[in-house]
Amino acid sequence: MASNNTSRIVQLAAQISSSVNELQERLTAQGAPSPSFDEGSPQTLPANVSHLQDAVLDATAELNELLMEPLQLIFKFGAISNLVSIDAICRYHIADMIPPGGQISFEDIAEKTGLDKGFVRRLLRHAMSLRILREPESGMVAHTKISKFLTIPYINAWVNFETKDTWPATTRGFSLANDGKSVFDALGADPPRAMRFASSMQAIDHVPGYAIGNVSKVYDWASLGNVYMVNVGGLRGQAAIELAKNFENIKVLVQDAAMVIQGAESDVPDQLKERVQFMKHELFEQQTVEADVYFFRMIFRNWGDEYALQILKAHIPVLRPGAKILIQDVCMSEPGTIPLWRERMQRYVTTF
Repeated sequence: MASNNTSRIVQLAAQISSSVNELQERLTAQGAPSPSFDEGSPQTLPANVSHLQDAVLDATAELNELLMEPLQLIFKFGAISNLVSIDAICRYHIADMIPPGGQISFEDIAEKTGLDKGFVRRLLRHAMSLRILREPESGMVAHTKISKFLTIPYINAWVNFETKDTWPATTRGFSLANDGKSVFDALGADPPRAMRFASSMQAIDHVPGYAIGNVSKVYDWASLGNVYMVNVGGLRGQAAIELAKNFENIKVLVQDAAMVIQGAESDVPDQLKERVQFMKHELFEQQTVEADVYFFRMIFRNWGDEYALQILKAHIPVLRPGAKILIQDVCMSEPGTIPLWRERMQRYVTTF
């Protein structure tokens, strides 16, 4: 055990060494690969080593930040240039230009994007400093697992939404950045923006604990019996499809804005089409469909209490005895009760 006279950086180094050794032993015993930036490297670690992952990430972050000067630390957390590089990679679909397991030259990227070659080189080498992309040989660009991740269409859409819509709103306030319109008024008047938003929401699958695959495990759905459910604000039916696939007793009506659900039926597997259907409905409109269950997944996090109440009250006219309202949403942890790196992620997601 470290004495009280041991410096904090030495304590952290010892903790990192111990936790990393144990982590690697666990991975080896399970036959799981050690983390790397290779483009084929798994995106996540096994769930049963998450406590070691937490310990290492918090300790390495603290050690890194202790050794930084204040200006360097502020720049780390606030550097706009990081966002610019990531935005450009997604905006111009640069990651999609790189063949899996292969490489492409700066010159070819410049030609395909119409951007200046010198600018492309500066931009991508900055991204490489963030471990997004790599330069296996001079003048050539290849994937890391991070850039490969950016080739997922809904991840690309999420980055585009963050940079084109969220960032201007963060700096000015959404209404000021959009001529006084609310978020959903602005999206409703601009179909491409609305689709970018709807597609980008799939990115939440990669936030630990929020994946669509977890929906079927967070509640005893089978106990409901044969039910007709309305998935309010259900986007393009991702959660509805997951539930219908796992529980034959559930039939789901997905409600969302017309431009969000347009063509969504094509995403539903043929064997589920009778049990997953879609209907145009705006959140604040009075509910007109009588159902056994009304399911709100990740809805109220976007609204203040006053508006959340309005959404719920809009369902009162159709509630019949025994009807259930089920809510899956974010509950903010008290400060210091979860690993710091997870708390930062949680506060980032719920702030922006």
